[in-house]
Amino acid sequence: MTYTTISGDMWDSISYKVYGTDAYTDKLMANNPEYLEDNYVFSAGIVLYCPNIDGSDAAILSMLPPWRR
Repeated sequence: MTYTTISGDMWDSISYKVYGTDAYTDKLMANNPEYLEDNYVFSAGIVLYCPNIDGSDAAILSMLPPWRR
């Protein structure tokens, strides 16, 4: 799956838009290393690869406090 950024997107907000939580920000960043150095706030039109989250990763959500889910 891919996500095309809009102006002002940040890693955690993209994770929230794609996965419904910012808990997967690290996975999103790990799968797009070419954008780590220069992009904290994205400009529009950058295509990012969003890894699929399997059932074992979903268990992470149950360990988070409610405000982080």
